[in-house]
Parts: sequence; structure tokens; C-alpha cells
Amino acid sequence: MNFLDKHQEETYALLRIVSGFLFIWHGTQKLINFPAEFPYPLSPLLYTAGTIEMVGGALIMVGLLTRPAAFICSGTMAVAYWMVHGMNQFFPILNGGELSALFCFAFLYIAARGPGIWSLDK
Repeated sequence: MNFLDKHQEETYALLRIVSGFLFIWHGTQKLINFPAEFPYPLSPLLYTAGTIEMVGGALIMVGLLTRPAAFICSGTMAVAYWMVHGMNQFFPILNGGELSALFCFAFLYIAARGPGIWSLDK
């Protein structure tokens, strides 16, 4: 697909922006019950995760402190996967952890690659 070669920077920026945007809403659901009510009582661990999701997602989306924010968000999703999903079943499709795993590795890639274009870090 050589025709996409000239759009690598733009598509990476879209990956960073959309991933951060989607991650924000996991945090707002936990912290302020928006856009939907969080179905579990909020423990200190969930409060911490929600804060990382909301603040980290916003930082990644705008491209500010992108590498450390993405690294912390990646680690948070690795912990979420193994604490909530990974011990139930081996396959992510069976344990419900595919979103956590995908966020984990998307944020790890963003941490490794950096902010790219359309970022405040630039």
C-alpha cells in the first residue's frame, strides 16, 4: 500500500489523538459517571486508574508530555489486564481484556515513537 507512505505522519497523529480521546472517557466514567454510570464502587485503585485515564488520555491526545504519559497509561492497562481479565481465561476475547491489551500496546508504541506532528510537544 505504497499510496499511504506519504501519509505516515498524519495517520500516526490520528492514532495518538483518537487513542487519547477514547481513553479519556474511561476515566470520566469512573470519576464523574459520565458519559455513563460506572457499575462498580470506586476503590482507591479505581480512583487512581480513572485519574490516569482521564489526565493521561488528555495529555496523549494533545501531545503534551506524550512519552511519559503514554508509558504510564500503557503500564496502567497492563496492570488492568492482568488484575481484571488475564487470570480468568487465557484468550483475551474470552476474558474481556482485548481493549485493555490493545490500549496497552498502542500506548507503548506512542511512548516509543513520541508525539509526532500536531502535538504541543512539537
